[in-house]
Order: sequence, then structure tokens, then C-alpha cells
Amino acid sequence: MVETWYVDIPEFVEEQTRKVYVYLPESYQYERNKRYPVLYMFDGHNVFFDSDATYGKSWGMEEYLDFTESQVIVAAVDCNHSPDYGRLKEYAPFDFDDREFGHIEGRGEITMDWYSTTFKRMIDERYRTKRDRQHTFIAGSSMGGLMSLYAVTVYNSIYSRAAALSPSLWTDSMLLDNMVRRSKIAKDTVVYMDYGSKEFAGRSRMKRAFSDMAQALIDQSVFLTTRIVPGGTHSEASWERQLPFFMNTLLYGLED
Repeated sequence: MVETWYVDIPEFVEEQTRKVYVYLPESYQYERNKRYPVLYMFDGHNVFFDSDATYGKSWGMEEYLDFTESQVIVAAVDCNHSPDYGRLKEYAPFDFDDREFGHIEGRGEITMDWYSTTFKRMIDERYRTKRDRQHTFIAGSSMGGLMSLYAVTVYNSIYSRAAALSPSLWTDSMLLDNMVRRSKIAKDTVVYMDYGSKEFAGRSRMKRAFSDMAQALIDQSVFLTTRIVPGGTHSEASWERQLPFFMNTLLYGLED
């Protein structure tokens, strides 16, 4: 079951009211004393429903979680849809310059502060969650994948596990490498990171950035799962096919 409601976010400059999507396992309705880990996600409009998805195709996450009977709450928030690169700004941990987009003023710190304090508190108060770090995860794709890496490293005291699908390492791979290497990351941290093989086509720099990020995480003793997805593309349809891989990584070894 997916509940939806709206939240005002005064911390954000544009589109203050956002739609929130919260998946609850079937067991949530009858196991009244049970508490659940929480997976926070970006681009909430793309996670569950094709009717809400930007390109008419979602990740189909509700169907997958129901089928696998995954015992996890998923909380996702709509992104900034401003035509003035609102999503890029909101999901960028730092400023960067790009030939296509120009100068992007990153507001990712504001975004993650809101997710990690205000939004997490809302979810913990509304639902029966396991509130500790061990049971708090985060995931996203593209710029949302970049934010997931940012969250699990810089906000590692809150998030113990992350999935970064096709993360936008192109924004500034050197800065990202330094960010990971300078962060205080607990030894039990788990990260899943992938890229589609077709995304690498003709982009040797992206392959190098992916390899460098993996090495930085390994050097920090992160429990890392990496994949180059055969035939994978930069699309919701491709990311949907990775659900079994990254969800198994996020939930692996957890006590029920």
C-alpha cells in the first residue's frame, strides 16, 4: 500500500509544497507491534506510479515490494520541477559548471538537512519505524544517486546503507572523490552502486569516475557492491530491473 500526502518545505526556495509517497508492507496493517526499517528515496514521482512519472514509466516499486514481501517502509518525496534546473540545484551537493546547464548553484546540503531532520522526524512520528542508523537507508538514481552517495558519506551518522543507481559523477568527480575520502564513515556502511553499460558508450571519463568512486569507497572500508549492468540505460525501465540487486544489498543481513 502506498499512502500519499503533501508537505510544505519552507527551507526550499521553489515549489514549497511537495507530494510525499510512503510504502507500507501488508504486514503493517495487522502486526501492530512491529517496527520497520526505512528507505528514503529521491524523485518520489518516479518511484511507484507510471501516472506520476516524468516519462510515463516508474520503477514499479510497490509491485516489487509486495511480491517479495519486503519488510521495509519506503518514503519518497517529489523533486523540484522548476524549469530553471530546479532539480539539478536541489540534488547537487555543491556548485558546478556544465557546458549544457551553465552554472548550477548546489543546494544539496539544504536538501539533505531537511531529509535528515524534518522529514525523518515526520516519518518516525507518523509510522512505526526503527529509528536508529542501522535501519535507515537512502537511494536514488542519476542526480538522486549522487545525493545518495553524498548522504551515506557526509551524513553517515544517520544513513548506514545507500543505493546509487547511475549516479551523476560527471558533476565533479574529483570533488566527489575528496568528499568520500575526507568523510568519517563507519565500518558497517553498505553501498550499492551501478551504471548501465550503454551509459558508458563513448564516455571513457565516466568509466574512470565510476572506478575512482568505487576505489574511494573501498579505501574507506565500505561494504561495496558495484555492477555494470549489461545493456543498462539511463532510464526508469532500466533502474526497475535493478530492484532485486540493490534491495537485496540494502536488506542483506538485517534482523527481522
